[in-house]
Amino acid sequence: MTLRALRRAVALAFALAACILSYWLLRARGRPTLLDRAEWLHRASRRVLKAVGIQPVVHGRPPAHGLIVANHLSYLDIAILSAVMPCFFVSKSEIARWPFFGKAARTGATMFIDRRSRASTAEVARQIAERLQLPVPILLFPEGTSTDGSTVLRFHSSLFEPAVAASAPITAAAIRYVLHGSASERDLCWFGDALFLPHIWKTLGASGFGAEVTFADPRLYPDRRTAADATRQEVVAMRDAEAERLLAISF
Repeated sequence: MTLRALRRAVALAFALAACILSYWLLRARGRPTLLDRAEWLHRASRRVLKAVGIQPVVHGRPPAHGLIVANHLSYLDIAILSAVMPCFFVSKSEIARWPFFGKAARTGATMFIDRRSRASTAEVARQIAERLQLPVPILLFPEGTSTDGSTVLRFHSSLFEPAVAASAPITAAAIRYVLHGSASERDLCWFGDALFLPHIWKTLGASGFGAEVTFADPRLYPDRRTAADATRQEVVAMRDAEAERLLAISF
């Protein structure tokens, strides 16, 4: 495990350096647009996942616009989902202060929210309403925090409102981590008071780490609470179906 982690850590360092260089080259051609920044994050995430050996598998069709809502297992979800498609993220404000990853999120045009502040929530809702006009989806983790994967928490409905008001499609997406051997999904979830550096070191040393991303069909909803409850149910159903499928394959 230690040798694997070291090898991937070196590969990750080179990948991150390449991501920085690619953004400098992008800036050299002029001020990047929001779409340019989403495309940059898409390419950077694909490069990072390749370096750490994570192979995302997609079921269903990723939407090209509207709002996507997904369950949340760790910071890895951002790289996984952005590698699948260009998108704009809504993320908690603390991430903006993280070394490198915070800068990458800001560079990729992430919208940062302080859920304790009504003013912050209102401002992010305004930004979402504006970006729903663009041909790139907005991705939201409405649980408000990452979990150990044992359950999908209640979805907060406030940031569904811009999509509902604009009659924009809302798509549920389910993320599941898949590991070989005796390791379980929970082993690589980042939740509670787990420290970042020990977690990423464990991730780099994991054998056969993959990710399954399943998309439901885009839907329109009459109000935000209905949207939040219905998409949560879809996410739960997709995760349960994927768990049954993986269990059947293992026997």
